[in-house]
Amino acid sequence: MAEALLETEGLTRRFGALAAVDGVTLRVERGSVHAIIGPNGAGKSTLLNLLSGELRATSGRVRFRGEDVTRAPPDVLSRMGIGRSYQMANLFPELTCAECVWLAAYSQMGDTSQVGDTIKTWCPLRYSARSLFRPRREGAEAAARGEDALRACGLSGRRLSRAAELSYGEQRQLEVAMMLATDPELLLVDEPLAGLGHDEARMVLALLREVAEQRTLVLIEHDMDAVFAVAHTVTVLVDGRVLESGPPAAIRESPRVREAYLGEEEP
Repeated sequence: MAEALLETEGLTRRFGALAAVDGVTLRVERGSVHAIIGPNGAGKSTLLNLLSGELRATSGRVRFRGEDVTRAPPDVLSRMGIGRSYQMANLFPELTCAECVWLAAYSQMGDTSQVGDTIKTWCPLRYSARSLFRPRREGAEAAARGEDALRACGLSGRRLSRAAELSYGEQRQLEVAMMLATDPELLLVDEPLAGLGHDEARMVLALLREVAEQRTLVLIEHDMDAVFAVAHTVTVLVDGRVLESGPPAAIRESPRVREAYLGEEEP
């Protein structure tokens, strides 16, 4: 059996009497794409919020590389190697692409108390080159790592464009670039194709395929064609609970899954 990078055991999150995530046990193998699917309100995004530390579990456990991280906050999990994207692109709209990936990379490099000063030197469109601040060595390293991330996501030509000026598909690419700039081992990706046209969705899906060649992905997505094209394992959530989990072919053919989710008609 392949090595587990991320595991949950009986993971539960209650909001009053409602169990949004109810006793979820998962095993995400290193180097895999593990998709989480289910109808609206199934608890998928709540589960991702638990895995990224943005919500505290009511009960249960989360383990990353075998270490209990159930109570770890988002910044600690990020430094451990967990990256996160959101249903809506979560960017700094007034910063350039180069600045966005610089900030992401620098956030992983020890003491971040000087980010506000250091960015004055490393963000050319925001500040004068005459800045008297002497950048720390980490600033140059962050810039190099950020450029690598932009290149990997096909955004080198847009490095000096503000995030707000990008198309929605390009903003998705930039969000992936920001995750890559933090050098994560595990990426938690929440509906990356939502709101994209056909061509943009195809481009972002191809990018995720490339990323998955070297990293582990937990993917939430409603586009079933995309899910079955990239996932190694699919877990189906219904009412906060795991209905089934297994290879895409088995999930596609499962009568229980078809009845609960795949077979439902579009409104």
